Amino acid sequence: MVGQVRDNDDPRLTERGRATRERILRAAAEMMHVKGVAHTTLDDVRAASGTSKSQLYRHYPDKNALMRDVVAFRAAEVLDRQHRHLQRLNSFRGLERWRDALVERNALRNGAYGCPLGSLASELADQDEETRKTIARHFADWEGLLEAGLARMRDSAVLRSDVDVSRLATGLMAALQGGYLLAQTAQDVEPMRIALDMAIAHVKTYAAPAGNTPSKAGASTR
Repeated sequence: MVGQVRDNDDPRLTERGRATRERILRAAAEMMHVKGVAHTTLDDVRAASGTSKSQLYRHYPDKNALMRDVVAFRAAEVLDRQHRHLQRLNSFRGLERWRDALVERNALRNGAYGCPLGSLASELADQDEETRKTIARHFADWEGLLEAGLARMRDSAVLRSDVDVSRLATGLMAALQGGYLLAQTAQDVEPMRIALDMAIAHVKTYAAPAGNTPSKAGASTR
């Protein structure tokens, strides 16, 4: 995954060097998620990753370089997980399983730190235009996974043929990110579950008439 962040095929980097970079990056990603970007210093990351100053500055000469790699690292992590959940989504039950996976994962920390990608967006969108655009592309990719799943539901007559899957995907994403924020504030995932339940209930209002349901041979419960 770190190879998706920067050029880890740099011939100047040994296997040990790659491992050091990954250790730094993982430590920084965790600290920035828990403490926030503004409150995470390079000295904090050096201590948490168990690296020397020379090792840290070899890979990351300044905080901006590290921050941008953390954004890419978190996006790759989130999108990989979301792809696994959504790549074959084609039913309402699949949407409910997606909701359950998100809520259960966020419950591990009582919702305390919000969305790994959304929390970075809230800090950085007004500070770094390049990073804002990068995060916007990552969110578009995430929303695209939802839209593709909803399109499969439409094409298999689970949803009405006239449904605007792009708008529904945006609504689901908005409910998810709002739910993350409410859960973070309350340190309780129940508001997140409610927000997603209501968004999915809205999607269900576009269910196709029962007579349009495809045969079992073409249907799936995912």
